Amino acid sequence: MPYVRTAEGLSRKSLNVQDVMNKIQSEDIRFIDLQFTDVPGKLQHVTVPSHTIDADAWTKGIPKLDGSSIRGFTGISESDMLLKPDPNTFVVIPWSDPSKKYARVLCSINWGMGHPVHKGGPLAKDPRGIAQKAEEFLKESGYGYSIWGPELEFFVFDGVTWDVNTPAKGQSYSIRSKEAAWKPGGPATEQGCGKGGINVPIRHKEGYFPTTPQDTLMDFRNDATTILEDDFGIMVDAHHHEVATAGQCEINMMYDTLVNQADSAQSFKYVIKNVAHQKGMVATFMPKPLVGDNGSGMHCHQSIWKDGNNIFYDETDEHSELSQTARYYIGGIMAHTRALACIVAPTTNSYKRLVPGFEAPIYIAWSRSNRSANVRVPINIKGNPKAKRIEFRCPDTTANPYLAFPAMLCAGLDGIKNKIDCGNPVDENIYTLSEDRKRELNIKSLPRDLAEAADALESDHDFLKPVFDGDLLETILEFARDAHFDVASRTHPHEFQLYFDA
Repeated sequence: MPYVRTAEGLSRKSLNVQDVMNKIQSEDIRFIDLQFTDVPGKLQHVTVPSHTIDADAWTKGIPKLDGSSIRGFTGISESDMLLKPDPNTFVVIPWSDPSKKYARVLCSINWGMGHPVHKGGPLAKDPRGIAQKAEEFLKESGYGYSIWGPELEFFVFDGVTWDVNTPAKGQSYSIRSKEAAWKPGGPATEQGCGKGGINVPIRHKEGYFPTTPQDTLMDFRNDATTILEDDFGIMVDAHHHEVATAGQCEINMMYDTLVNQADSAQSFKYVIKNVAHQKGMVATFMPKPLVGDNGSGMHCHQSIWKDGNNIFYDETDEHSELSQTARYYIGGIMAHTRALACIVAPTTNSYKRLVPGFEAPIYIAWSRSNRSANVRVPINIKGNPKAKRIEFRCPDTTANPYLAFPAMLCAGLDGIKNKIDCGNPVDENIYTLSEDRKRELNIKSLPRDLAEAADALESDHDFLKPVFDGDLLETILEFARDAHFDVASRTHPHEFQLYFDA
């Protein structure tokens, strides 16, 4: 899926069914990996020999899925599902064995043809189907398309272990990293260090932009970027080490439309994890694996376009070149932030990241350039309508992009429809404001934990109804509450430090 440059910017070359069938033959593709996404956001797959797929399979679907075995899909009494592959996501996997070469293709989920009601129609709880429905809703609302630029942060460790086989059941863990602040240099054979036998560790919160050799992951990011661009057709804007110690990274993808970018985000995670595995390391998109250091987020840049014009841009606005429509969109995002949290920060670990002191956006406010607000308007270059966008900073990389992007879009469109006022920008450092000053500015906080986020979503979800199926929302709430209880009811190791001698 290579990109080409046009007068308007970047666009993908489309692959049709015949293109893919020809490629399977010409490149001697032995297997096709059919990949799809469950409700929590995990990429799943089933692999079939390429000779089992004919041209009709791309339109009729492939009956290889028991939906009752996939988290969030359906019950055992109606489990027959169809995988409907999208030829434009066809990629020959570069690390596959040449003698057993395989390609992957992303799939949407349909009901089986024999279902008495749905008869092969789309599964309403299929995350990729939700993203497709969101693009349709945007057009029905009178607009053209939306542009998305998520910033996916992640960690690459040398090794991770945790306790699963004792009565503690996962209450201890160990992380190894040649960059780690807690494990300064040592013999190369023991520490995985450089040729000289010693590495200079990266101190907590000092990992932003150090050069090699302190940044030990530049070659890793170069390799991942090469595969993303050359094989997956995902153009990269830049990559760098992030703020935290022990291998925090960021690789920025170029902007794209909603479904394409959600596909790219899932492909991104797939590539990162596989490249790390090949190098004897392990990558994680867990928001807060380290205590006392910055977590990993997924800041989401977004804008709406109509008739080739960015409707978020207004050159006459002196503060941030932002249109009134964009301000209403921000108003919708802010009004529904607490409910959005359950979808864009969907794990208990998400709320370990959303705490004061680590550059995390815990306050509901908007600003330009100010990273203490949860909605930011970048103003790097003046007078550039193509670059005008808003940045929502609450999401993290455990979010399902097929659900997170549509949820944000629905909130913003609700703001436009109902002319929700976003209020005045807060250009002060919110972290340092007194409680009285925050009340004066009407600055509210994000939910403190996943249970509170679930309560917010339960009480505020009407804005999602044009796109999100009601059963899907119930499933999201159920997963959130179960996860919160599972963690909240478990003894924490630090409680021994606090209370053992009580």
